[in-house]
Amino acid sequence: MIDMHCHILPGVDDGSKTLLESLELARQAEAEGITTIMATPHHKHPSFENDGFSVLRQVEQLNLAIKEANINIKVIPSQEIRIHGDLIENIQLGDVLPMTPNSSYLLIEFPTNSIPRYSTKLFYDLQLKGYTPIIAHPERNKVFVEKPEVLYEMVASGVLTQVTTSSLTGHLGKNIKKFTEQLIEANLTHFIASDAHNLVERPFRLSEAYHVLEDVFGSDTLHQYKENTELLINNHLIQVLQPEPIKKRKKLFSFL
Repeated sequence: MIDMHCHILPGVDDGSKTLLESLELARQAEAEGITTIMATPHHKHPSFENDGFSVLRQVEQLNLAIKEANINIKVIPSQEIRIHGDLIENIQLGDVLPMTPNSSYLLIEFPTNSIPRYSTKLFYDLQLKGYTPIIAHPERNKVFVEKPEVLYEMVASGVLTQVTTSSLTGHLGKNIKKFTEQLIEANLTHFIASDAHNLVERPFRLSEAYHVLEDVFGSDTLHQYKENTELLINNHLIQVLQPEPIKKRKKLFSFL
């Protein structure tokens, strides 16, 4: 299996704090059947900066440590990029990394409680440049929860999304689980990834989430999500089903 969203790099954000913890995360991933991890440290976040050059260097060092520890995991350098107005310029400068080297996909995070007004225009400009935005964990964004039509319009325009394993398994609460299922049902999401930060509170749960996905939506949907991650890592076109609008939720909820 491939995990496309993970905070495994040590000491760079709110994920792994030490190299030892990173190695334990790699062991946990291997035990789940994960073979490849995209390291996605926060970048352009109010609290964290991890420019592309430093991520490349740190991933190289982590892969060496993983090899020395005899763990069968490969880590690929990437970022979870907080949306910002200079994103295109920062791609050109090498400050912002795509999902894999030479990839056209970008993992982009919104603030928890808002969607910047320039987002639609920025996504349009990115697509004109040949890039495809992937919105990280839309099920945990207040605007998308209250106004799912905003997400629908983005997906209908060619934007992709990724939901979190713990959202689907119910570890983040029943309301987030329900909304995640609605996104899957409406073809408004395309990937499942761990967003793992540590060994206990925010682990991988990728295998568990795939089991839930198959139980609720069937083996064809499971195959689609697994294949999409394979296509992503090889920079191929992602399978996209026709998105559908979902009804506005009647009850708001707190998810932090």
